[in-house]
Amino acid sequence: MSPTLMLAWKSVNNRRLTAFLTILTVAVSLVLLLGVERIRTEAKASFANTISGTDLIVGGRSGQVNLLLYSVFRIGNATNNIDWKSFEEFSQHRAVDWTIPLSLGDSHKGFRVLGTNQSYFEHYRYGSKQHLELGQGRAFNGLFETVIGADVANKLGYKIGSEIIIAHGISDVGFSRHDNLPFKVVGIFAPTGTPVDKTVHVSLEAIEAIHVGWESGARLGPTPTAEQLEQHNFQPKQITAMLIGLKSRIQTFALQRQINTYPQEPLSAILPGVALHELWGMMSVAEQALMVVSGFVVVAGLLGMLSSLLTSLQERRREMAILRAMGARPRHIFSLLILEASVLTSIGILLGVALLYGILALAGPYVTQNYGIQLPLVMLSNYELGLIAAVQFAGTVIGIFPALRAYRQSLSDGMTIRV
Repeated sequence: MSPTLMLAWKSVNNRRLTAFLTILTVAVSLVLLLGVERIRTEAKASFANTISGTDLIVGGRSGQVNLLLYSVFRIGNATNNIDWKSFEEFSQHRAVDWTIPLSLGDSHKGFRVLGTNQSYFEHYRYGSKQHLELGQGRAFNGLFETVIGADVANKLGYKIGSEIIIAHGISDVGFSRHDNLPFKVVGIFAPTGTPVDKTVHVSLEAIEAIHVGWESGARLGPTPTAEQLEQHNFQPKQITAMLIGLKSRIQTFALQRQINTYPQEPLSAILPGVALHELWGMMSVAEQALMVVSGFVVVAGLLGMLSSLLTSLQERRREMAILRAMGARPRHIFSLLILEASVLTSIGILLGVALLYGILALAGPYVTQNYGIQLPLVMLSNYELGLIAAVQFAGTVIGIFPALRAYRQSLSDGMTIRV
C-alpha cells in the first residue's frame, strides 16, 4: 500500500461517523440504481415470456397489439370472432402441430372467463417454455367445472369445491349473471406471474351452454337448467382467437401469409415476439423515467459526498497546513483528497452491492409470487458493471473539487487562526 493511500485510509478512519454517512449515501444510491436496472431487465424478460412456444396468434382482422392484448393479456375485446370451421381447417393444416382455441366475453367479479379445451393444459407455455401446472385439483371434465388462476383463488378465497357464478360480458352485475348455472372449482393453477393467474378457465362447450337463451345479448325469459343442458352435446360456433404451434418454424411466414389472405373471412395472424416487442416499446417512456429518477438519486448521493468533503475540509485546514509544514507538496495534498473520495466511493459501492444481493435474497420470492418477476441471484451483468464503474469514476471526479481547494490554500492561511 502506497504511503498516500495509507494516509487517505487513516484520514477516513479518523472521521468514522462522517465517512460512514457518506458511504451509506453512496450505497443507498447504488442499490436504487442497480435495483431499478435489475427490475427493469427482469420485468422486460418476464413480459416477453408471458407466452412462450407459440408461433402464431390468430384472431379477427385487427392490429397486432390489440390482438395480443385480448388474446394473451385478457385486456379489451375482439373486433370480430373466428368461425369454428376456420379453426378446424387451420387445425388440420399440414404445417400445424397443435392449436389452442380461446373464447372470451364473460367475466367473474372483475376476472375474465376463458373458454378453451384440453389443448390449453397440454400446450400452453410461458416463461422459458414452462408448462402450466395445477397447484391443486385437476383439469375440468364436466360441463360446469372450472379451473381458476392463483390470483382468483387468493383474492376471492376460493378453494376446490367452491361454486362461482359467471356474468355475461365484462360488467358483473345482477341482471347479467348466469346465476342458475353455477360452476364448481375443480382445479387451481400454480402461480405463473402471467394473465393465467387472473383468469377463470372453463370448457368451450360450457361457454355455449350458458348462453342458451342469451342469443340477443340478454336473458329473455326462463333458461334451461344445468341438468337439461348436460343432456346435450354443444359444438362451438365461434371462438375469439387461437394459438398455433408449428411443426417447423420455417413454415411460420408462409402460414401467416395464408391466414392473412384467407378468403373465407378476414383474419390476422401475428408473431407473439414481434407484438410483445412493439407493446413494450409503447411503455418505454415509463422505463426511461425510472432510470432517470434512479440516476438523479445517484447524483444527489454524490453531491452529498461533495458537501461532506468540502465541509470536512474547512475543519481540516490546520491538518493540511501541518502536512505542508512537514514537507508534503501541494500535489500530495491533491492526491490525498482524491484518494479519500475514491476510497469512500469504493466502500460505498461494495456495501451497495452487498445490500442489493441481500434485498434480492429476501424480497425475490415475494416479488416472484405476487408480481411474477423473477429476481435471480446472478452475477452482475456487463451493463451493471458499467454503471458501477461510472459511479466510481464520478465519485473520484467529485474529489477533484475539494482537492483543488486544498491545493490552493497557502501555508500561512492554514496556520492562521480565524475568529
